[in-house]
Amino acid sequence: MPESPEEYFARVAAAQDADGRIPLDPDGVLVWDVFPFETEGLRLKPGPVPGDERVRSGEDPATCQCAQPPARGPREPFGVVWEDENFLVKAPPPSGAPLMLSAVTRGHLDVPDMGADLAAAFGRLHVALVASVEELPSVGRCHVMRIGDGGVHAHWWFLARPARLPMVFGSFMVDWDDFLPPLPLDVWAENAAFVAQRLHERLGGNVVTALA
Repeated sequence: MPESPEEYFARVAAAQDADGRIPLDPDGVLVWDVFPFETEGLRLKPGPVPGDERVRSGEDPATCQCAQPPARGPREPFGVVWEDENFLVKAPPPSGAPLMLSAVTRGHLDVPDMGADLAAAFGRLHVALVASVEELPSVGRCHVMRIGDGGVHAHWWFLARPARLPMVFGSFMVDWDDFLPPLPLDVWAENAAFVAQRLHERLGGNVVTALA
């Protein structure tokens, strides 16, 4: 039988010290050449401790953001920049990355609820989005994340990793996105519009260029 939550936590608890902290592995992530923090004095917070799963937004479809008309256009924070009959691609506000985009389903559902046809359509969108983001001159790679802890509604993040910055690399790009200076609004909007146009060329759909 698969391991229960209690069994999992018992193993975690056994690894904690007297203060409830899990020791950092000196041969692990701390010695990666792209680890973005100085290690002297670094320690984990006490915990984790067991509890209930957090309630995600959108458990009631009436309270989900999808119940409201989305903002539209590449100059509108979290505005839709591309759409088709199945998905919306949105541009969150400028951050340190050359671009971050969010792909969401039009219908209110979670990822495990996607049928075969919708899953196949997302596969095509996934490939086209990665290819389009990586065409931006300032981008070295496009990272893709599905986390799902905050909201029920199916959504994925496409995070552009800047080119030619050796320390800004791999899984730590999520941290660097918070640390690097945010893009100017006009650069962010131009990058989003560029990717939306490339999506249109690859998949069709509609490029959203202005507020509705």
